[in-house]
Amino acid sequence: MLYSILYATNFTQRSSKLCNKVVKRKYRMNIPSPKVSVVILNWNGASDTISCLDSLKKQTHTNFDVIVIDNGSTDDSVTRIEKSHPEAILIKEKNNLGFAGGCNRGIEQAITNSSDMICLLNNDTVVSHNFLSELVHQMNEDPNTGILGAKIMLYSDRSRLDHLGGSWNSSKAEFDLIGNRESITSFSWEKDKELDYVCGAAMLVKKAVFEKIGLLEEKFFLIWEEADFCFRANRAGFKIKSCPTAELWHKVSASFTGKAHSTYFWWRNRLLWIERNCTKKEKRTIYTTILNKDIRHLRKINCIKSVEFFILTKLLRKAIPKSKAEKLHKYKAALQGIKDFKNNKFGQGPNWIYKNPFISR
Repeated sequence: MLYSILYATNFTQRSSKLCNKVVKRKYRMNIPSPKVSVVILNWNGASDTISCLDSLKKQTHTNFDVIVIDNGSTDDSVTRIEKSHPEAILIKEKNNLGFAGGCNRGIEQAITNSSDMICLLNNDTVVSHNFLSELVHQMNEDPNTGILGAKIMLYSDRSRLDHLGGSWNSSKAEFDLIGNRESITSFSWEKDKELDYVCGAAMLVKKAVFEKIGLLEEKFFLIWEEADFCFRANRAGFKIKSCPTAELWHKVSASFTGKAHSTYFWWRNRLLWIERNCTKKEKRTIYTTILNKDIRHLRKINCIKSVEFFILTKLLRKAIPKSKAEKLHKYKAALQGIKDFKNNKFGQGPNWIYKNPFISR
């Protein structure tokens, strides 16, 4: 008798669990498949862009289109992309509009195409076959989520994360990056944890977010624009999260990381971000306790390096070592970024930040 009761109880529990699984699967299947537009920016990078487009052709989520914005390329990018992927919508810009400006042209096209969600994707990425379907599924789980990041791993070392986004650290006046170069096996992932921003290399955004807060701020031109956009979205009531099952691999630009022009944009746009997103009280604290000290230090080091450069090249008639020339270039680029912010000069910056004038040629 006791055995019969226990068997009946266990059978009922198993049946209930099975029914719940069936209902969940049925519910997931019955959710209307939203239309997604994937927006990819190309600038003289056809090979990377074509590899990215190749990976998108294998998606399990099929209700999507791809919009490629050629950002004023000077090589044969347009011809190669048109030939290899005629299905992609290709927007040709005459000039380099920067990341924000170029993406905005694609976002505008996506909204015109009546897309429900828009995925901003770096051209130097390769995505998994279920990348879009996992993003869309998690986005549908919470109506208050407006922006989702992805599990971005390094293309050169697939056992490590790139970074997933960040949390604002007011004591340093910069972001603490989350998962930055950490091992994918040891990193602890919290699916429902809200972030301050997610990495713009892969970011799914509901159309409603753009309708409510507008497009990316084009003053940034390059970097910090996704952090600004996420903060604006959060203030408007949207949650910012990351999706651990939407996987992709990022090649990371060697021509940008650690270079003088990246230092220029980091400083100029950091100050612009603070100006746009911090209160008057926060700005006063940040400048008096952090930024003024950092800027004085930059000026001091730049002065020392400049004198060293003058002595070596003008008095001793020697060529400056490349490592010293690169450091001097970065210090001057950082100070130029600060100066341009103060003078309200934005865009792509002066030409000399891209080519080191202190190296003998």
